[in-house]
Amino acid sequence: MSIAQDPSDVVVREGEYGDKVVAVEPGGAEFIPLAERHGRPRQLFWTWCSPNLEFATIFVGVLAVSAFSLSFWGAVLGIVVGTALGSLTHGLLSSRGPGAGVPMMVLSRLGFGFRGNALPAGLNAVVGGIGWFAVNSVSGALALATLTGMPAWLGLLIVAAVQIGVALLGHNLIHGFEKVVLPVLAVVFAITSVVILSQVDPAFVPTDGQPAGPVAGFLLTVGATFGYAAGWNPYATDYTRYLPPTTSPRATGWAAGLGIFVPCVILETVGAASATLVSDPDATPTGAFTEHLPGWLAALTLLCIAVGAVAANAINIYSGAMSFVAMGVRMPMHLRRALAVGAFGVLGFVVALFGLADAGHAYESFLLIIAYWIGPWLAVIFADWWLRRGSDVEGLFFDATHRNVAGPVAMLTGMVVSIVLFANQVAFTGLIAAAIPGIGDICFEVGFLVSGAVYLLMHRGARAPR
Repeated sequence: MSIAQDPSDVVVREGEYGDKVVAVEPGGAEFIPLAERHGRPRQLFWTWCSPNLEFATIFVGVLAVSAFSLSFWGAVLGIVVGTALGSLTHGLLSSRGPGAGVPMMVLSRLGFGFRGNALPAGLNAVVGGIGWFAVNSVSGALALATLTGMPAWLGLLIVAAVQIGVALLGHNLIHGFEKVVLPVLAVVFAITSVVILSQVDPAFVPTDGQPAGPVAGFLLTVGATFGYAAGWNPYATDYTRYLPPTTSPRATGWAAGLGIFVPCVILETVGAASATLVSDPDATPTGAFTEHLPGWLAALTLLCIAVGAVAANAINIYSGAMSFVAMGVRMPMHLRRALAVGAFGVLGFVVALFGLADAGHAYESFLLIIAYWIGPWLAVIFADWWLRRGSDVEGLFFDATHRNVAGPVAMLTGMVVSIVLFANQVAFTGLIAAAIPGIGDICFEVGFLVSGAVYLLMHRGARAPR
């Protein structure tokens, strides 16, 4: 992918920003001018590592044992496979940022068209800006409440206010914040991990085991861990678009992918280990995890859980707002981003407030549902990328006349087919999943294959879809 030479091809972000950290980022989802480019690929490691050093990551591993009924080592295998897949796709997408110079959901317009892109951009705005905001805010609020004894709603208010403030200032502060908190989070969670793993009971067998068998539990774990890692994929180029266009795509992809893979595998494994230990049945999820730690370490871990929630949600709100902007709503670009950040913050706070009473109930379903739409979306993105290889595409990023009906059709087809046949939820079980429970939940795999095939068939004979 090359940088467009004709400035009329793209909408260029106005205003001076550079590498200033404590400054409000101008503009919204426009192309980043070359004079404003800065940074190095290595910064992506801490940008993605810090937001995954949080309790939501740990709880994914807890689910592998407590909800999917895997043994510890079975859970570890599922965690590695699912996380590796989501980290690989994240690295590939991130590598496109320096050359494209636009957010991920603007780049997504290539495969979906300007208007059709409202489908994935709208889903991501709701899932990231509101859904993930609520999930992480609840864990941060419960950690503060357990640590200080304050009401959970007050802890939620504190966490929400800080993360909205960081997201409102924008790109550079987010990178800076993640870099500053990484050493603290890494040291505390490293000590916590050693303590928990030293207590693991590898012979622990969940009560009654997995009713549908260990293969079903494994596939459910792969789906959930992929959903967690790939949940960051729609944000990928949001944090690489400021890098100079000469930046190595390979270095960019490796740094971003490892920033997801390393913390997720470690903390999800620690979560699986903690699930093999006997816990107080009345404890909150954060309390159940920290009760196995010495008092001083439990306090530090609870504090870091709150900080990790802020690190994750600063990214969720910022990129959720970017997705909203990429939907093409008519409004000055800088106002769109600011209003979206504020609106998603308020809505996420309200959703989180109602979730305080039953924090872990819907998390399993939420992770799988993320995979249900991201799998088909990724298929369209990669199929379109392959078809357009070597083509100049920058003129399509902001072209309101650009149509590509194959994208929405392929994505919706993949979602409908995979969910109707293979979803494995408490509220809804697909036809094949109900008939053959041993397959667990393979929605994202089926959705990816179906959507990719439909997109390629609709563009058969055309190397670069118009």
